[in-house]
Amino acid sequence: MTAVIWDAIVLAGGSAQRMGGTDKVALDVGGRTMLERVVAAVGSAQTVIVVGPHRSISAPVLWCREEPPGSGPASAVAAALPLVSGDVVVLLAADQPLLTERFVCELVAAVGESGVVAVDPEGRAQWLCSAWPVALLHAAQFRAGGSLHAALSALPWTPVSSHGRDVFDCDTDDDVRRARELAE
Repeated sequence: MTAVIWDAIVLAGGSAQRMGGTDKVALDVGGRTMLERVVAAVGSAQTVIVVGPHRSISAPVLWCREEPPGSGPASAVAAALPLVSGDVVVLLAADQPLLTERFVCELVAAVGESGVVAVDPEGRAQWLCSAWPVALLHAAQFRAGGSLHAALSALPWTPVSSHGRDVFDCDTDDDVRRARELAE
């Protein structure tokens, strides 16, 4: 069996409006920034592409920006896709500090003809915790200001149950406090 060559796209350009505009992915959770923790979870990727403003990070990543900056996740994915060279691509948000490499590898291993999307314990699809055959993403309609949900949900995909922690994202100060407790 041939090993799958995969890349990761990490979206790190959000405005964190619910947190007063702070650079939330630069916040410390368990001794590392949220961005560093997510990049560590994709350590097996051939290439990691981070979409957002350049930040200091020790891991080797490629940086790009959506056009125009702040135009949303669909345009962020569109900006990163030309940098992808693997057969599979994992889409993640940089505000998921409890994501594990094990779960990311489960997503990659589950990709077949369709994409796979993590589903939280309440049954909601987590589009920014998913893995896709690259050819499918190239067929999707990603546009500036467009809906990531609309672009991805139009593609064939299979749900993958998560354990909750892996898809835990930090949208509020309370979420960050909870992530810090869980990371200990």
